[in-house]
Amino acid sequence: MGSMHTGLEESKNGFEKQAAYFAERAKGGVGLIVTGGVAPNRAGWTSPFGGKLSTKSEAKQHKIITDAVHAEGGKICMQILHTGRYGYHPLAVAPSAIKSPISPFKPWKLSKGGIESTIKDFASCAKLAQEAGYDGVEIMGSEGYLINQFIVSKTNKRTDEWGGAYLNRIKFPIEIVRRTRETVGKNFIIIYRLSMLDLVDDGSTWEEVVHLAKEIEKAGATIINTGIGWHEARVPTIATMVPRGGFSWVTKRMMGQLSIPLITTNRINMPDVANRIIADGHADMISMARPFLADPEFPIKALQGRTDEINTCIGCNQACLDHVFARKTASCLVNPRACNELTINITQAQPKKKIAVVGAGPAGLSCAVTLAQRGHYVHLFEAHGEIGGQFNIAKEIPGKEEFTETLRYYSKQLELHKVEVHLNTHFDEAMVKDFGEIVVAAGVTGRKMNIEGENHPKVLTYTDVVLHKKPVGKTVAIVGAGGIGFDVAEFLTHSGANTVEHFMAEWGVDMEYKKGGALMKTQGNPSPREVYLLQRSKGKLGEGLGKTTGWIHRSALKMKKVKMLNEVTYQKIDDKGLHILVQGKPQVLDVENIVVCAGQVSNNQLYTKLKEKSARVHLIGGALEAGDLDAKRAIEQGVKLGIEL
Repeated sequence: MGSMHTGLEESKNGFEKQAAYFAERAKGGVGLIVTGGVAPNRAGWTSPFGGKLSTKSEAKQHKIITDAVHAEGGKICMQILHTGRYGYHPLAVAPSAIKSPISPFKPWKLSKGGIESTIKDFASCAKLAQEAGYDGVEIMGSEGYLINQFIVSKTNKRTDEWGGAYLNRIKFPIEIVRRTRETVGKNFIIIYRLSMLDLVDDGSTWEEVVHLAKEIEKAGATIINTGIGWHEARVPTIATMVPRGGFSWVTKRMMGQLSIPLITTNRINMPDVANRIIADGHADMISMARPFLADPEFPIKALQGRTDEINTCIGCNQACLDHVFARKTASCLVNPRACNELTINITQAQPKKKIAVVGAGPAGLSCAVTLAQRGHYVHLFEAHGEIGGQFNIAKEIPGKEEFTETLRYYSKQLELHKVEVHLNTHFDEAMVKDFGEIVVAAGVTGRKMNIEGENHPKVLTYTDVVLHKKPVGKTVAIVGAGGIGFDVAEFLTHSGANTVEHFMAEWGVDMEYKKGGALMKTQGNPSPREVYLLQRSKGKLGEGLGKTTGWIHRSALKMKKVKMLNEVTYQKIDDKGLHILVQGKPQVLDVENIVVCAGQVSNNQLYTKLKEKSARVHLIGGALEAGDLDAKRAIEQGVKLGIEL
């Protein structure tokens, strides 16, 4: 289980929460856990008063974590992370005083004495981790953090023995590993996370990466883990559009160069992907991080041949990374229990009731499954011929195919927990008397434009386009630049299979690694259509998209030459096209089709009718709140109501 900062590290009773969180994953069968990053000193904090281990009293607090993991038969390493110029605080330090593009604070340049004391702090932190009961440490040398900043000339402009030539710049990581090994002795795991692919200009060359790996092995590392991309890199590395196992080719290049094991990582979310990577000789070991948020029992289910029961990570980042970057505790869109193990628990219901759930979208599915897990007798009613609701649209979007896995998971859970599923069935008021509780999760309907000509043959809804595959012309205007508008734009501009090679070419990653950073000119397939994406409000399009993925969606559409217009007023639609005002100036878009993605309205009419008949009716999901079509909120509401009833 790879390292993830979850925010539990800084939360109230954080050590107790982490103990429960990690112990559940150890019980689920993971071979080795790596914690979120812990700073070796205050300058290395992720943010003020972040996780730090530099005193014996702090080490004692960690004992609750290691004891809990060991009680479940697991092993755990603590990651030592010094953020360097990425630190979100005024004490940040770096090899040179060069501000990062992702932090507001310019770092202080480390003095020679500061470098020496930082190396000692890493070794001391490892010793304290050993005393706290950890089985090892992972030294974070990648992702653009402090160690990485010393290695690369882009961020290391020093002229002393710690800068200049490459052999000088890599002295810092080598000394950290060497002194850490001296301090902790032989029988303690030292994982070194090596940046094998920087994805920034002036990054390390492949020859330099191999040289450093060999020196790190000599210095005493037990295992080398693969790091892909700096946080400031403009290439997606873990988001859902990255092909599964898409960066394992990088680790494969290193195979055979060392005598210690190599770990590969990034977008490995199902057992068959991991098995193929090992079988093809891409790595010795597999690291997964977010998949353990989605399903703490991943290894046991894989071992027992219960792959169809795995709750698969869909790579959305909405509840994990987006939460952490917003200074909130992480969780998981498909598993709201993640990082809430002490507060969200599914217990057996007393008394057991007969419950109807109306609507088999994300909210209805999560509620029905939770109720059934608790022992209730659950009937799930769906007006359409398949479960899934809006997920059936999402799974059709290029790069969002993972939503299929969530529907597979729920289908299996409905079967395992004996939920009676009634497809193509409308729930009506006459059925109320048959159930002790009724949950309405009837979802949403697309909002109309309410302008002259909106019933013109040119006009299509997003469900017409994505779900029903109605033909779309070569010139298209998309009304609405929220999540669905962006998805439809991606759907209409996509061409070619999403293979690893296609993805790397599109985002400018050189798989031949001809120069440092392995970047080249982007080589994406051209769009088969000319597309306009329109937004009523000011500001950049997609402002409300995920913090860690919005830039990816915008970049992808720019590559496809999508024309993005804001401050648009819609006037009318006729044979000439879509008549609009752009920042007050009239314009006619001569397009063959207009696709309406202008938001949604809640389907709450049934709830209103049923509420008049019974007080035992509950409303969740899009039917309660249509704004932003938030699957994270919908699934969490379903689980929480399922626990309450």
